[in-house]
Amino acid sequence: MNEPHDHDATPGAMPESSDADAALLAELETLRNELDQLRATTLLERADLENQRKRVARDIEQARKFANERLLGDLLPVFDSLDAGLAAAGGEPSPLKDGLELTFKQLLKVAGDNGLTLLDPTGEAFNPEHHQAISQAEAPGAAPGSVVQVFQKGYVLNGRLLRPALVVVAKHD
Repeated sequence: MNEPHDHDATPGAMPESSDADAALLAELETLRNELDQLRATTLLERADLENQRKRVARDIEQARKFANERLLGDLLPVFDSLDAGLAAAGGEPSPLKDGLELTFKQLLKVAGDNGLTLLDPTGEAFNPEHHQAISQAEAPGAAPGSVVQVFQKGYVLNGRLLRPALVVVAKHD
C-alpha cells in the first residue's frame, strides 16, 4: 500500500516542482533583464561623465586662451596710436622716436606672447576672413584683388579674429 501512495505522491510533487522551476526561471530572466539594463545605464553614465570631463577641459583651455581678450582688445587703440605716432615722426632718427619704437616693439612682443598676432596685409591677396575692404583703387603693378593700402591693422588672438584690417583693394581690370 505504501507503493501506490508513494507513486501517487510523486506525480503530485512534479507539478509543484515544475511550477516552482518556472517561477524561478521567470524571476531569473527578470533579474537578467534588470542586470542588462543596469549595465547599459552604467555605460551611458560613464560615457556622459567622460564627455563632461572633456567638455570641462576644453572650456578651461578656451578660458585660458582667451582670458586676455578684453584687455588686449582694449589695447588695440594704444597700438594704433603708437603706430600712427611713429609714422608721423618721419624718417629722422631721434632719441624720443627710438624710445617710442622700442616701447612699441616691447608691447607687441608681450601681446604676441599672449597669443596676439598683428595683421599687416599690404601686398597680400584680400582675405575676407581677416580683412575688411573699405574701398577699391586703381593700382598699376599690383595684382587685382590684392591689398594696396592698410588704414587700420588687424589683429588675431589665438587663431580667432579680434579685429579685421581695414584695407583698400586693387581693382580688377
